[in-house]
Amino acid sequence: MTQAPGTGNETRLAEGDFFYESLGGGRYRSTVHAQGAWNAHEQHMAPATGILAHELERFRPREDLRMARVSLDILGIIHAGEFEVRTSLVRPGRTIELVEAEMVCQGRTAVIARAWRLKTQDSSSVAAAEDHHVAHPESLPPWDGMSPWPGGYIAQLDFRVEPGHRPGRGVVWLRSPHGMVGGVPTPDLVRLLGLVDTANGVAPRVEPGPASWMFPNVDLQIHMHRRPVGEWLGLQAQQTYGTDGIGLTSAVLHDVEGPFGRSEQILTVRPMPTRG
Repeated sequence: MTQAPGTGNETRLAEGDFFYESLGGGRYRSTVHAQGAWNAHEQHMAPATGILAHELERFRPREDLRMARVSLDILGIIHAGEFEVRTSLVRPGRTIELVEAEMVCQGRTAVIARAWRLKTQDSSSVAAAEDHHVAHPESLPPWDGMSPWPGGYIAQLDFRVEPGHRPGRGVVWLRSPHGMVGGVPTPDLVRLLGLVDTANGVAPRVEPGPASWMFPNVDLQIHMHRRPVGEWLGLQAQQTYGTDGIGLTSAVLHDVEGPFGRSEQILTVRPMPTRG
């Protein structure tokens, strides 16, 4: 997380119409579509979130429980190439469960994800939300505002933007043409969670570049008051920088039916390192 966007050791990455190739037994290989923006030899946190959500959804599934919160901590470099996901039950329960997925790259834990699963029941008589709807993505123009960001992940996305977008705040819709794992259907929840980390780059307060500032996140928190649907993710994002090198990216999360949750990312804000 200390290099300028698009610099660093180049890694030859596999191609395909998916982010990850399954190697069996919880092992995967990333493709070029999972390539990160800060470093070419790393994975982007967005698809990394998606593959962890994929494993969490498949781990001891129960029809009466739904994933309501996913908390991810980034412990180190998410190396491109082969890795393993180890999943376990942290807190069993009849109406509430906590499950964990650990992403291990080159022998070291890169990301730990913990998900609360909560019992579902009919609460339609009291259902309500305060977050307002935003414009439907197919009513908005294509957007090339992410073009300064390098990497295979950003390159494969389709973006739409709502009028009024500016540095630090904006509404951006995005979708990917690729499945999460080759040969395996991608549930909507996995597809959309695999895009959420992009919030940190859709309305940055400073333009990315070698003479600018960097602001990578060290975590990602996702809360969902309903299960998302469809292929479009709307990010109603805002970004704040403090005075002591720490920032925050916050977003209301939307699908084509309306708001379904929120995300938060804590940032380390620092000048780009000087290349010698």
